[in-house]
Amino acid sequence: MDEQQLQQKIAKVLEVLRQDMGTIRTGRATPALVENILISAYGGSAKLRVMELATIGVQDPQTIVITPFDHSVIHDLEKGIQEANVGLNPIVDGQILRISLPPLSKERREELIKSMRHKLENGKIMVRQLRHDVMNNIKKQHTEKIISDDDMKRLEKEVQRVVDETIETIEGMGKQKEAELLQI
Repeated sequence: MDEQQLQQKIAKVLEVLRQDMGTIRTGRATPALVENILISAYGGSAKLRVMELATIGVQDPQTIVITPFDHSVIHDLEKGIQEANVGLNPIVDGQILRISLPPLSKERREELIKSMRHKLENGKIMVRQLRHDVMNNIKKQHTEKIISDDDMKRLEKEVQRVVDETIETIEGMGKQKEAELLQI
């Protein structure tokens, strides 16, 4: 694995982490809270995500509006979101579903921060694993005399620099999300 592959894999880790962080509720309505919830639709014959069954919009900072493409699945959507156990209670309003977000309690905010920190730590672990793989590859190339001592040291420093920057980015994401969670 070379530096370019490392950059690509780190970019994937960061993207997964961003998506994961988007699912943590901050008291503001956002489509990311519901778009990936699996719904058993059409009498249980299909397992689809909400975003595959409906348009998701935000009416105001406290309300998510879901408009199904096929109105026959509106009750499947309602049931699936309730069963996902994400603390959201959809209400059928004619041809749409409305989800009003209740204000977050202090305890719930603390739970969400703890969950967020766990997700961030998992992201850091993935980055460190990538570093470990790349460092082993560099050492292997050095042992096989493909690269010189100087190249090995330079590559190791470069890899460490990239990893340090990525960890810093992850911590920045955490601080930003924590500030959003603590905002009332």
